[in-house]
Amino acid sequence: MTSKDASKPAAKPAKTKTQARSAARLYAVQALFQMEQSDQSFDKVIVEFEDHRFGAVYDEDEYAEGDPKLFRQLVREAVNHQARIDQMTDRALVAKWPIARIDPTLRALFRAAGAEFVECDTPVKVVINEYVDIARAFFPEGKEPSFVNAVLDHIAREARPEAF
Repeated sequence: MTSKDASKPAAKPAKTKTQARSAARLYAVQALFQMEQSDQSFDKVIVEFEDHRFGAVYDEDEYAEGDPKLFRQLVREAVNHQARIDQMTDRALVAKWPIARIDPTLRALFRAAGAEFVECDTPVKVVINEYVDIARAFFPEGKEPSFVNAVLDHIAREARPEAF
């Protein structure tokens, strides 16, 4: 998938709490991407996702049911802590590639993961694995999942040094 495909839904309904949390992370990345591309507020995007994507069925595709509490928290905290998260991301990137120059889907992914590192107590390894999986969904043929793994490891060490 390319950044143009960032609005595509998960295709299966969530059957467990873990699946609902995974879907919420994917939706948070998509919502943050959409907010950046359209200049919409997080309140408007949250309502749109919860009303029109969580568990919706369109043309035989069923969107996954996401954990609304985690979804809202990730989107809000990514916005509230964006400067801090972007600074941590910049420090993890090479000097020639600041966050403003990277793919907007990856930028949204780093912001959602950063929010989870900063505001949630989810184990660091779980956060990294979840967002690497999301990177694989958006970039199945590329090197982006490995890149995401390296950047998130760096961000996690800065955000939660006690976890290492």
